[in-house]
Order: sequence, then structure tokens, then C-alpha cells
Amino acid sequence: MNYTLSEIATLIHAAPQNWPARSIRHLLIDSRKLASSDEALFFAIRGERHDGHQFIEDLYVRGLRNFVVEQMPQHAEQFADAAFLLVANTTAALQQLAAHHRSRFTYPVVAVTGSNGKTIVKEWLWQILRDQYNIVRSPKSFNSQVGVPLSVWQMSEEHSLAIFEAGISRAGEMERLEKIIQPTIGLLTNIGAAHDENFSDRVQKTNEKLNLLTHCQTIICCKDDLAVWGLLVNNERFQSVHVFSWSRKTKADLQISRVEQQAGETTIQGVYQNRFLKIRIPFSDAASVENAIHCWALALSLGVADEVIEKQMPQLHAVAMRLELKQGVNNCSVINDSYNSDLGSLAVALDFLNQQQQHAKRTLILSDILQSGRDEKQLYREVADLLQSKGINRIIGIGDALNRCRDFFAGMEHAFYATTDDFLNQFHSSDFHNETILLKGARLFGFEAISKVLQQKAHETVLEIDLGAMIHNLNYFRSRINAGTRIMAMVKAFSYGSGSFEVANVLQFHRVDYLAVAYADEGIELRRAGISLPIMVMNPEEQSFESMIRFGLEPEIYSFRVLQQFDEALRRYKQQHPDLQPVAVHVKLDTGMRRLGFEEKELNELIVRLKNNKLIRVCAVFSHLAATDEEEHDAYTRQQIKQFLSMSDLLRSHFDYRIMRHILNSAGIVRFPDAQLDMVRLGIGLYGIGVSDEEQTHLRQVSTLKTTISQLRTVPAGETIGYSRRGVAHANMRIATVPIGYADGLSRKLSRGQGKMWVNGKAAPIVGNVCMDMCMIDVTAIVCAEGDEVIVFGVDHPIQEIARDMETIPYEVLTNVSGRVKRVYWQE
Repeated sequence: MNYTLSEIATLIHAAPQNWPARSIRHLLIDSRKLASSDEALFFAIRGERHDGHQFIEDLYVRGLRNFVVEQMPQHAEQFADAAFLLVANTTAALQQLAAHHRSRFTYPVVAVTGSNGKTIVKEWLWQILRDQYNIVRSPKSFNSQVGVPLSVWQMSEEHSLAIFEAGISRAGEMERLEKIIQPTIGLLTNIGAAHDENFSDRVQKTNEKLNLLTHCQTIICCKDDLAVWGLLVNNERFQSVHVFSWSRKTKADLQISRVEQQAGETTIQGVYQNRFLKIRIPFSDAASVENAIHCWALALSLGVADEVIEKQMPQLHAVAMRLELKQGVNNCSVINDSYNSDLGSLAVALDFLNQQQQHAKRTLILSDILQSGRDEKQLYREVADLLQSKGINRIIGIGDALNRCRDFFAGMEHAFYATTDDFLNQFHSSDFHNETILLKGARLFGFEAISKVLQQKAHETVLEIDLGAMIHNLNYFRSRINAGTRIMAMVKAFSYGSGSFEVANVLQFHRVDYLAVAYADEGIELRRAGISLPIMVMNPEEQSFESMIRFGLEPEIYSFRVLQQFDEALRRYKQQHPDLQPVAVHVKLDTGMRRLGFEEKELNELIVRLKNNKLIRVCAVFSHLAATDEEEHDAYTRQQIKQFLSMSDLLRSHFDYRIMRHILNSAGIVRFPDAQLDMVRLGIGLYGIGVSDEEQTHLRQVSTLKTTISQLRTVPAGETIGYSRRGVAHANMRIATVPIGYADGLSRKLSRGQGKMWVNGKAAPIVGNVCMDMCMIDVTAIVCAEGDEVIVFGVDHPIQEIARDMETIPYEVLTNVSGRVKRVYWQE
């Protein structure tokens, strides 16, 4: 549904002007996700760590002409034909517009809230009800103060039911979301510990969640949490509301009488309106059972027939909460989102695809979009427009509907197949090379088989990298640095074992200011993968200087020898490239680390040589602190900082241009905020390792090293296990062989019970010596089977634990994970 610019200006109370006659269909809050500048309106949102006003000029250059702002840009007269809707608060304006849009529709709107399970319940409701209703729902987990308005904006007259998530992190937020969603049906999943720190107690948090349900006609809730139930039924706001309850313990609208959990599935029996009902779901964990009953209750409250519910429940499938990025055949990258396919999630996946800069070519393998409720031609014309705006080079369509609408995709390279089997029967790996491939398919099409043939073959041990956790950690440190201080992200040593361009792509997308690598080869690889950020090389070598100049890398200059070698390289390069401009360098000062850097006594000569060299521009001067993470050495750290300030002041005073300074690493950012200066170097903290227990509570673990059980066997008492017979079964022992050894980075120091792994949540000590490619663990007391997952370290078993077992530091554990271990990158 279109609005005119003038209508929107009135709705959000923008300062009056004569607005151009423009139509608006798309709302934008992230400048990086601009698909089409036509009919788009950008809200310059201000947050704790960002300000959308900074990106207005970039959007204008890219063709966007409509903006909602809190302040006019400098030199506004330079933005010819741009419309600026000036408001007091852009977030509030976005919410006001969405609230008005919601008020135009009278069909039922379901709001799902709670501490856990919101996204799964929303997606399962869609799976259960999509044959009865044309449903609009939140994309992924868009449940925030800006995510909810964007979700509600999707509502149109062609829909007959809406399902939206609502999440909060502090008091006062839910009332605003209620005004936007205006739900007629509310579903409360549960109240858990999430965001407890922002509420005085659980009662305050529960009451805040209940604010979403104030004007509902029906509320779905479990009676078994007596505290929550009491707050609901004793609140006078809800006395006239129909509360549809379910319970395992007491009388309720839906009385759960029996739950039978078997291998991989659960049968749930209940009584509703004196009818004995039964459903079966393909899950056996407690959370899935609870989520399924929530969905059952809501479907019953809507009057959905028992036989329809009974038919749909066994077909529920796991909700894919993440996008996975893996190495593919022929130097391809493969993004796997092959669990559902709808227009909203397609747009999200395409944004993730566009973050990847390692390949110029982008291919989408797409299945039919099932049960959208849309006119087929209109739907696929919109898909084609979306792909065109997102820069997709090739589409491979699978399904009858895509085949019928293939003409819409004539403007790009294309191929169409009736079924997934047809595609696989004609598949040749040589058809895919040096490109990024997005798999986006409805579960019915079985794209897992396509993912399998496109992936590079690797053994069963993988290092999973949670890119969302990395972004969270980046934002935490952003919140702790001073305004105007830049961030240099350390991606040396294969990004601490986490990957190269995959990590750099994320950091570039989230606008860090600099990257740092150890050697030129690492920087060159990033340049070839499309990384355009400034890159400092910390260990420049003479033989790589010419390549560094050619690829725009900035060397660390730490001695007169290196300075002389780099100067000679520059002169040689200048002879062949007369238009060479001065090259940026970072000058390293030694203030007490005693590793690399110029000493104070060398400063005068250094200044003279730098000033006389017209091919070099000093970009930054920096130093390295020896012990920022150890309180006992704080006096030494402060002395280093003092000496650095003195030395850098002297050097900078001799130049007529600005020279940046940086000295702090991850540990120093929080502990020595006065020394953040122009830039900080964020390293191990980015990967989830905090300097203290308190800081660790703010960070998320990024890496999970996991493998599988290859074989199980029982070893009789008295027999030995492994090389040199160092493992001994003192009683009958059940052991599991797992395919990870010291060639994968598992230290031999963990042999003979020094280390452990985790199988089905329980610790399994390593038995005998760690071998090159595998090791054995004791699973005598653990119920497990061949093929079960084994965790070496991860979220619940942090890397600090295995580092202690190895008598080392987390840096070494991370960087020791060898290149043959497949990296899998994922993001919610």
C-alpha cells in the first residue's frame, strides 16, 4: 500500500513544507540494505552506538531522495531535490507511521511475547495455519523497537491474519510496541531470566510483558507458572478479556493429560470442551513440547478443526534460526538458508549475501515460494525486481511456479528446473566457480541435497563461528570507547583461527575503521576478497613491500632497517608508477614491551628521516603495552602510556598534518579509558574473551569446536588404550573414538585425563594419548551413540577451560585450530 510523502509528513508531525508528489512503499533504517531508491524513505535512527544521520550523504549519492531526520544535514542546499522530513525523534516517527498503518486493517493480529520461544512459536503458528489464512508475520526475529514497525509495515489487504513478535529489554518499551501492533490476540510463552538485569525483579518484568496484552480480545497463557498466572488474572485490566488457558497440572481450557516422549517425537493428549484430543510432534525436547502446546491452544481458540491441527502438527519442522556460510567447490562460498522460503526471509538472506565481498558473482538457487497467498505473477515479478536491485547475477529456479514465471528473470543469467532431482541429475560442479551461492528453498524441496554437492568436502570436525556473537562483542566495546575514537580490528593469524575474509566481511559491513594483519599475504588475500578498509601490516617483510604498495596495505615501521628497505621499495615502484602518491605507514615506538619499535633516543633521527621522505606519510604512531590485563602491573602500564604520550607528542609536533595515536589492546579499552586516544586495537575481546569475570558477562563466545563419535567400543578391565599403552581401563570402560587430534590443533597436553570433551551435556575425559588425527574419550557413564555430537569447547564450555587444562592462554587454543578443520560461519 502506497502513501504519499505529504501523507507521511502529516502522520509523523514533520515540520511543514511543500512536499514533492512522491509515493512511498519501502521503509529503510539501515543504509547498507538499500535495494531500490525509488519509493523508499530512510529514517535516520539515533542509537547508543550509531547515528543514521551519518549516512545521508552516501544514500543520496546512491539515488535515495526521501529522509526522516532529527536535524538537517550540513550544507542541505547541496542535496538538490531531496526531501527532509524534520521530526523531534525519528524512532518515534517510525513507530507512529507503523501504528497508523496497522489501524487500517481489521483482521486478527496475534502478538507473541515472552522470554523464550517467540520466534519458534510464531513460525510454527505459520506452519499450522497457513492453509486456513493468508498470513503476514515478522521476518526472522524482528521484535525490537524498530523491528516491530518494519514488520507491521508489511500488512496489506490481501492478508487475513498477522503474527508478530514483541521483545523488550527494559521497562517502558512494551507500551510503545502495543500501540504499534494493536494485537487482538496475545500469546505469552514464558517468563525467564533474559534481561533480568534491566528490571527490579521478575514481577516488574512480567507486568511489562503484560502491557502488550492490554487491549487484546483473547490471551493464550499457561496456568502452570503460578506467579505469572496470578499477575494476569488478578489484574483489573484483563477482567473482561477472554483468557484461553492450558495446563498440565490443573483445570484449564486445554487440559494436558498425557505427554509421551519417544526417540525423536512426542505424543501429547489433552481435553478441550469435553473432547479427547491427541497430537504428535516430531520433537522430544521439553521446550518444543511447550511451544507446540502454545500453538495448539491458539489454533483451538481460532476454531481450527481438530483434524486439521492433528494433520499439521507432525509436519512441524525445526526453525532455522541461522544462516550458514561454508566453503564450496571450486573456490565458491555457499550460504545455506534452505529451510523456508518467503519474500521477507528472502530479503534478509539477500542482505547477508551482499555482505560477502569475496566474489564478484552472486548466484541464487531458489525454490517456489509456497502458500504465499499472493497472485503468482505479481509475487514473482516482485522477486525479480528484488534480485535485480540486490545485484544478483544468476538465478537457478526450482519448481513449477518459477518455471511459469521465468520470463520475469530474463534480464539475468538463469536456469530453471521442475524439481530438485532434475537439478541434481544435470549438476556439474564445473558450472560453479569463484562465486557466492545462496540456497533459499522451502523444506519440501529438499535443498539439503544441493548443499551437500556444493560444499567442499571436509572431515567431521568443524569450527563454528557465530558472526552474531562477534557483532555483539564489537558493539559492547563500541559502547565503552570515547566518542571519536576509532576501532582497529585485529584479524591477524587467520582472525585468531576464526577465518580470513569471512570475518573481515562482517567487520567491514559493521563499519570498523581499520583492520590489522600480521603479514602482507593476509592483507593481500583480504584485498582480493573485496575488503576495502585500511589494513595495517604488523610484520612487514622486504620481499613483500612491492605487493603491499600495489594492494594499498600500510606497513608497521619499527626500525631504521625496515624504514630504509621500504624507502628503497618505494623508489623502485615510483620509477614504474610515476603517479604514486605518499604511502601511509604506522610508526612503532617501544615504551617497554622490548619487542619491536623505536626507542626514545632514536626519535630525533627518525623525525628527520621521515620528514625528508616525500614518498611516506605517517598515518599513525603507536606502541604496545606489556601487561594491560594484569592489575599488579598497572603502575608499569601507566608509565608506558606516559612515555608514549611524551614520545608521540614530540614526533607529531614536527609534522603539519594530523597523525593518529593508538596504544590500547582489548584489555586496555575498559581498564585504561583515558588512553583510548585516536584509535584502539580490538583483538581477543572481539572473539569473546574478556579481561575479567565481570567483562566476560558482557561478551558472547564466538567459536565452537565440535566433532562426532566415529566408533564406540567396550574395553575390558586391565586392557590398555592408545599409543604407548598410556591409557588403562581400571574397570570395564566404554570409550568413543572421535576424529580430532593434534594435527587439528588438539594439544597432546590434554592426554591421559588432563583434558575432556562434552557428550550430550556430560564431561568425557580423554583416555590415553591424543593421536595425530583422533583421540579416545571415556563415555562409560554417558548415554550416546555413534554419530553423536562432541563439543571440545563452545558456549557452555568456554575456551578458557581448555586453555587452563593446557596450561596456556585462549589465544594459543584459538590459533592452533588447524586449517584442515572446516570453518562454518553462521548468523541469526
